[in-house]
This record gives sequence, C-alpha cells and structure tokens, in this order.
Amino acid sequence: MDKIAVAILNYNGKKHLENFLPSVIKHSPKGSVWVIDNLSTDDSLNFLKANFPEVNLIVLKENGGYSRGYNLGLAQIKAEYFVLLNSDVEVTPNWTEPIIDMMDSDPSIAAVQPKILDYKNKEKFEYAGAGGGFIDTLGYPFCRGRLFLTLEEDNGQFDDIHRIFWATGACIFLRSSAFYEHQMLDEDFFAHMEEIDLCWRLNNAGLKVMYNGQSTVYHVGGGTLHKSNPRKTYLNFRNGLALLYKNYKTWELFIKFPIRLALDIIAALKFMLFDSFADGLAVLRAHIHFLFDLPENYKKRLKIKERVVGGAAPPIYNRSIVYHYFVRGVRKYTDLPL
Repeated sequence: MDKIAVAILNYNGKKHLENFLPSVIKHSPKGSVWVIDNLSTDDSLNFLKANFPEVNLIVLKENGGYSRGYNLGLAQIKAEYFVLLNSDVEVTPNWTEPIIDMMDSDPSIAAVQPKILDYKNKEKFEYAGAGGGFIDTLGYPFCRGRLFLTLEEDNGQFDDIHRIFWATGACIFLRSSAFYEHQMLDEDFFAHMEEIDLCWRLNNAGLKVMYNGQSTVYHVGGGTLHKSNPRKTYLNFRNGLALLYKNYKTWELFIKFPIRLALDIIAALKFMLFDSFADGLAVLRAHIHFLFDLPENYKKRLKIKERVVGGAAPPIYNRSIVYHYFVRGVRKYTDLPL
C-alpha cells in the first residue's frame, strides 16, 4: 500500500494534463500518481499512454461526475492518504510534505487543503477553496480570502495552520480510512458541493478538517463547467438544498431551512430579471428535483445522524454571510464580525 496516492479525475482534459501533469509528477516523489478517466471523448488516453507511461491509469466505463468518478477510481487504489486533485492545478515543490507530516502527527485529522491561489493571477486567492472553507448559519459556503465573488490578494494573511469547515475538492488530502468509514462522496450530487457534504460528516463524527498554508497550489478553475453555466447553477442550488437537509439538526430544518428556501427564490427572481433567465429557471428546476429526491435524502439523513458524536461543535459561522456581504458591504474575511 502506498503512503500517498495523488488521483486526478480527468474528463476531456488533455490540455490540462499536458500543462499541469508534469509538475505533479516532478513534485510528488513520495507518492504514486493516478489518472482516473471519466469516459473522455478527446485524445486524453492515447496522450497519457504515449507521454506519461509512469502514471497509473484507471479507465471508467461510465461518467458519473466528480463523486462517482472518484468513488469508483479510488476503490482501485490502495493508499493511506488520497489526494483528490483537479486536472487544472499546478502544484509546487514541497506541496505534500507539510500536510502529510501534519496528518501523521494527529490521527483525528481526516482532511486537509493547501493554500489555493489563482493560476492566472498568482497574487490572488482562487474561488474554489482559497484559504480554507466555511459555511454560514444558512449553509452558504465562503472561504478565507473569498466572499462570494470577491477575491482577496495573498499578502501572507493565511500562511497559517487553521481548522476549517470544508476543504476544496480542487485539492483535498483525505485519510483513506475516514473516507470509507464515512460513506465516501455522495454520488447523487454528481458534481459541486460534494466535498462540503463529506467534510460536514467528518466534522460531525468528531474528526478535523484542516487548512495548511505552508503548502501552495495554483488552480485555473472552471475547467469542466464555467461558473456562468446554468448546469452549474442547477447543481449548486440542488446540492445546496440536499446538503442542508441531510446535515442540519432537526430544529434547524424547521427554522433555518424555510429561510434558505425563500432566499433561493429571491435569487431565482434576480437571475431572471437582471442577469440570466436560464439561470433563474435552473434554480427553480433545482427546487423541483430536490422535492423528488426527498425520500432518498431522508434515508441518508438517518444514516448521518447515527454517526454524530458530542464534543466540540464543527466551526460553522453562526451569522449570515449574505447579510454581511450584500447589506453591510463586508468584502474581506477578516472584516466579518465573530
């Protein structure tokens, strides 16, 4: 069994593999490198076989998105630690060592992410993960270094080691035993927010999700679905509702969940009137499909509740990031009231 396995899920990503796989191979001397191909239709497979014979290749017979793709691929890899790495990420020297050393020293750490900076503007944090992820009281995700679409410059303010709520799926280190014990990735999510769902389960089980700013990677972002794609809007809203329904406490379902539903409808109207009508329809479609999925999500909710333990509460921000960003005009994580 390997100590560490770096697993890249690929879908029609020949260009990204050509640009970024060399840095992964060069800077991962202590780990095996795997590419899990998610039924690509481009020339990715031939390119990999011809140019990177040292890379382990897993070819899937279906495209089940990020969640199922990784679940199926990782089942064929034996390692103490998995690193789920997007194909559009450039890694740097010594990117794995600080994180693996930290996880080795504390068995309660189940997941870790490095600092995520923007490949196209390396002075700024990148949307997916930035300086570590959190959610607010209504389940809206945000990051140290990124509130909604506002990205901060990296001035060393997050060069620390810090407990967070969720680690980004663009580059997440996972203890394989915890990954399997806590039900892996929810395949019904397909893509988007599945890592938050997993991290919520890990937190509730008394495990830690951490950020280590001593490791840095650079992420292009939007490699599969651009942020303006209605399909992405649909997945984010549908999965956001499922995330809350599965993981909220019972009293939160009755008090907070209706507020979140109302805010989603407001977002749909805003899309339709001022931005993209297709995105507005995507939000409404997400709500309809969430209702159809309720019976299955109820079963998942019951399984999750069986594993919740006492102790320190997971680090959820107990205020509304929507209020502070859109009403109070807060644009930096450090300016948020505690």
